[in-house]
Amino acid sequence: MQDLLDKWIIEADFNSMQTAMDSGNITSENLINVYLERIQRYSGLNAIIEINPDAIDIARALDKERACTGSRGPLHGIPLLLKDNIDTHDNMHTSAGAVALADSYAVEDSWVAAQLRSAGVVLLGKANMTEWANFMSSTMWAGYSSRGGLTLNPYGPGEFFVGGSSSGSAAAIAANLAAAAIGTETTGSIICPASQNLIVGLKPTVGLISRAGIIPISNSQDTPGPMTRTVKDAAILLGVMTGVDERDPSTFESVNRSYKDYTQFLDNSFMKKARIGIPRFYYQNLDPERLAIMEAAIALLKKEGATVVDPVSLPCELVNWNFDVKRHEFKKYVNDYLARLPASIPVHTLSEVIAFNQNHADVALKYGQSRLIWCDETSGSLEDTEYLESKRKNEEYSRAQGIDAVLEQHDLDALLLPGNYDGTDIAGRAGYPLITVPAGYAPVGSTTSEGWITKGPFGIVFSGSAYSEPLLIKLAYSYEQATKHRFPPLVLSQ
Repeated sequence: MQDLLDKWIIEADFNSMQTAMDSGNITSENLINVYLERIQRYSGLNAIIEINPDAIDIARALDKERACTGSRGPLHGIPLLLKDNIDTHDNMHTSAGAVALADSYAVEDSWVAAQLRSAGVVLLGKANMTEWANFMSSTMWAGYSSRGGLTLNPYGPGEFFVGGSSSGSAAAIAANLAAAAIGTETTGSIICPASQNLIVGLKPTVGLISRAGIIPISNSQDTPGPMTRTVKDAAILLGVMTGVDERDPSTFESVNRSYKDYTQFLDNSFMKKARIGIPRFYYQNLDPERLAIMEAAIALLKKEGATVVDPVSLPCELVNWNFDVKRHEFKKYVNDYLARLPASIPVHTLSEVIAFNQNHADVALKYGQSRLIWCDETSGSLEDTEYLESKRKNEEYSRAQGIDAVLEQHDLDALLLPGNYDGTDIAGRAGYPLITVPAGYAPVGSTTSEGWITKGPFGIVFSGSAYSEPLLIKLAYSYEQATKHRFPPLVLSQ
């Protein structure tokens, strides 16, 4: 049965798993075992940093519950991964990939973990990530953490760029090592690795999902979000995680603007009504192969009946942005998080993290810690003039003189962007949503400064205004159903 399950599990979605479990053909325990075997077989990807030692027991309990009282819903017994910066109050650590937090157990579940458990999810393990969500060093390779090593792209292990910082989440789901994963994004950290690994990534509006219990970078920009193989699975996961949490005041903004069921927006006929803008400014750094993928996507949108406005310009395109918001907020909110850790943990401030790393440089400082030091030079009070001015500038230019401006000017539903970092920064500064969908595979590409080849998987991104997730899901689902570009890594599908 294990061999049959191993073949069946490739690209299986939530619905097919639920149907099989409801019919008694498989159990949640079976799913856990087949994923654990695959994780062991493809351990060289370094996508998983830790396995939940209680996963099988949890699955067995959920199987008994299904038999006695029925299913809780579409996620009952489904094995998911969480990025290693998301707290779980269990026998797994939460470390953001840092050896300084290698022994840290959360004292309570994050909002995200609690909502998923309530829905019947089996938290299978923690996914590797770029350490401190890629805010540790300016030279750190995407996907690397001192605790988990370097995550590799399953489409070209050791050759293709994996993207960051939700690298392990993306690589694991691409390689079918779990049903889905939860990543986090500040700027591009869900969207880029999802694009590079040919999966769906949804970065929600800041405030749609609580950040309570997530190791932070920026309170203005951070958000968790689903990373899946289909748009439908992303919609299911999104609805389970929304809600108001008093630990995260930003969630009060989502009242009457969020849904518990986003599957109602899986409308593949919506493209005929859509108006989509092409902001060519964000296409200028694409190599010819990726530009060809974007042009093919634009042609497909037109073929499916969308009105495409090409080109459009954002008023903020030439703004000279800085990173003062992330720099100042990182120290403040990381200090807040660390201060709540038990006394047994060796670090409780950013300064102590830096000192710990210096004292354990052989394992902690392969790429240095220039960004940690840079952030620690701030006051951490969020009262500095440079911080307040940068925050005002971010909000004004990314929203009223950015995304909102161009959408209103051309009466657009969304913008179409390439699945790299160029188009994610402005949405990050605005706190606005993005969704990426597989769009193609580039046979050749360019080489990054890190030495990775950028050829391989690539996704398109739909960008909208605050709380436009329903509309973005409609667009992404329409495109996905019309193209079906997703395919598993061939080397790992046997």
